[in-house]
Amino acid sequence: MSAPLLFLFVLIYFLVLLGVAQITGKNSNNMSFFIGNKNSHWMLVAFGMIGTSLSGVTFVSVPGAVGKDAFHYLQITLGYLIGYFAIAYILLPIYYKLNLTSIYNYLETRLGFSAYKTGASFFILSRTLGATARLFLVVKILQVFILDNLSIPFWATTLIILAMILLYTFKGGVKTIVYTDTLQTSGMILGLIICSIFILTNMHFSIAEGLHAMQAKGLATIFNTDVNSKSFFLKQIIGGAFVSLTMTGLDQEMMQKTISVKTLKDAQKNMITIGFSMVIATLLFLFLGGLLNLYAAQQNVIATGDDLFPTIALNHMPPYLSIIFILALISALFPSADGAITALTSSFCIDLLGMQRNKEWSDEKKKKIRQTVHLSFAFIFFIIIMVYKLAITDNNVIGLILKIASYTYGPLLGLFAFGILTKRNLKHQWVAIICVLAPIFCYILELQQKTILGNFQIGQELLIINGLITFIGLWLISTPNPEKN
Repeated sequence: MSAPLLFLFVLIYFLVLLGVAQITGKNSNNMSFFIGNKNSHWMLVAFGMIGTSLSGVTFVSVPGAVGKDAFHYLQITLGYLIGYFAIAYILLPIYYKLNLTSIYNYLETRLGFSAYKTGASFFILSRTLGATARLFLVVKILQVFILDNLSIPFWATTLIILAMILLYTFKGGVKTIVYTDTLQTSGMILGLIICSIFILTNMHFSIAEGLHAMQAKGLATIFNTDVNSKSFFLKQIIGGAFVSLTMTGLDQEMMQKTISVKTLKDAQKNMITIGFSMVIATLLFLFLGGLLNLYAAQQNVIATGDDLFPTIALNHMPPYLSIIFILALISALFPSADGAITALTSSFCIDLLGMQRNKEWSDEKKKKIRQTVHLSFAFIFFIIIMVYKLAITDNNVIGLILKIASYTYGPLLGLFAFGILTKRNLKHQWVAIICVLAPIFCYILELQQKTILGNFQIGQELLIINGLITFIGLWLISTPNPEKN
């Protein structure tokens, strides 16, 4: 399949998104940009959020990791399901009771202004680093397999992708993203299924025969029972529960879409639906990963990790499947990037600039500020992606994203847990210091884990440790609240 033809299909797909954005973005205002006027249908939000949760990294990295880690990633996803139930029945009632636009307003209500600003700042840091890592992987694939052949440099590819995202999110925000994410999730899942069917047919396997062949190669093992391993099943399940609790329930991007649903009951249905859908989708991705490894052995393909799926799809499958792969990859890319830039814009405007509090700014001025911030985050994304290009040398971006989450969402976990589980007041001048020190302590622990813990390896539980250190630190700088005792 020629590079110019593949790129043409990318442009056609983008024009479809732009058309949807034009229709859904009519009569948009700041509230429709931030929370869709709280009028989004829960089923649309749920289905679209599957694409946001999976992203291009899942589309490429999860199948690519099967050759090394078998089906161990399912352990994390089972933990996700526990986390989604906690979000639905612990966090969402709080958010709806307070009628929040930014979930970090809860921290101000319960713990004060300093906790509010600190929590919002950690979200902005975490989502910026995580979203750019996701975007980097997909841009790299497009660059290697399409744009290099057109003599377009990496920096230009990045600018083109970011410009596309800006064009269809600039006006409508969440109101538009609810619909575009639904379209894109459909494209991603359809691409996954079609590629799986092709390999099964080509290798003359039924689904059961394909699974049996994977088991014979040791590719379909789900549970790791080695206590010292990073992927020990209890670590992965418990860690996965806290990852989804933080990366979804304490994340403005994910909650921004959820609280755009009109009622709490529908928002809870949305969250539980996402949880079970993620388990099913992950199983499909892992099954495809097993098939890709079997097919690679048959075709003498030596690519591994993040390179495995694109190498097979673009070089060892018929042209129509190359087109489907690229469109599915783009479908996986946009939901994770468009929502991130929109949520970061919302959080920066509402939480750090205090846009909702400022009664002196006209609606027109607020709109201009919002648009300026939106463009600024796109520029920041560009800079960080260029840094990743220089710094990332391994072939497992999903591991990097989970590592970023462990360090940056830990303080958010500690802040929200302290607010919900205790009735104490904080000494506000120390909050930010505690939240910065906790990840530093975790970094030292990780560096010295062999000395301190022997053969025991820290995995996803690093996020829990980070949150616990934050919680303990906040307790030490807190005082009893006489009114709540």
